[in-house]
Amino acid sequence: MKIGNLELDNKVFLSPMAGVTDLPFRLICKEQDCGMLYTEMINAKALCYDDTNTKKMLNIEYEEHPIAVQIFGSDPEFMGKAAQIMNDYPNEILDINMGCPAPKVVKNGDGSALMKNPSLTEKVLTSVVKNSKKPVTLKIRKGWDDNNINAVEIAKIAEACGISALAIHGRTREQYYSGKADWDIIAKIKENINIPVIGNGDVFEVEDAIKMLDKTNCDAIMIGRGAQGNPWIFKRINYYMKTGEILPEPTLEEKITTAKKHLELAVKEHGEYVAVREMRKHIGWYLKGLKNSAKVRDEINKIENYEEVINRLDRYIEDSLT
Repeated sequence: MKIGNLELDNKVFLSPMAGVTDLPFRLICKEQDCGMLYTEMINAKALCYDDTNTKKMLNIEYEEHPIAVQIFGSDPEFMGKAAQIMNDYPNEILDINMGCPAPKVVKNGDGSALMKNPSLTEKVLTSVVKNSKKPVTLKIRKGWDDNNINAVEIAKIAEACGISALAIHGRTREQYYSGKADWDIIAKIKENINIPVIGNGDVFEVEDAIKMLDKTNCDAIMIGRGAQGNPWIFKRINYYMKTGEILPEPTLEEKITTAKKHLELAVKEHGEYVAVREMRKHIGWYLKGLKNSAKVRDEINKIENYEEVINRLDRYIEDSLT
């Protein structure tokens, strides 16, 4: 598929997730045939103010391409300036966040709160498209709550403003990640606009991806929580699309080996102190559903250095094979 002038190898993408889709995790997903990576969301104002921590989040490696950087904000001027700044970065796509449900984001009118203000949305989108030399995409939700379902309206505004592709998560902001994603809204948006539509929500298995494509006719799939501890989902979906066969689930050894590599990349990127703590959630996801994993997870949550974590994971493999 194509987004703007960008030709993509496959149509299974990683969803942007705050605190999750940092450089190490993106590299792991790319190894598993992810069609396009997304960064964590970047605060447009912080970017304009040259914030050091924000700039570090924009560290992009050669192996990651193609990659989209996602920015958020509701001030058209700052969003436009952020787009200008991003023109000098190596990402292929600039994405706008209008889906984040976090209270600290929506209280400022950003993220999914922007969907409540279509006129401001139009100004923000116009400003970003005008100032970006790269294709601009948008990620939205179904609406704010069940009484305010306006995804189709926002999608039409987006297309009119020059947005090159639109991702839609089939939940309202009020739902957060509870309940079931509404794939019908994805299909409805696909029927109403001509730019590529990327479906998002409740893709946890290969079968889910196929059902979403069949039901919605969307152009691509975006996977978020389904990739946590399970980066193999990209490769397995793509393999099925090419062959009609479902690859087996990764073995325990594959999961632990990947968790160790992920930790190594995290230490390199963030330093040991931060990486060991940040990786606790990822290791928990890698171990989910495995025999005796609760005990291992609890122990790792108390470990504070890299070597001890590696040793504990190695012991877990040894114990599992005996």
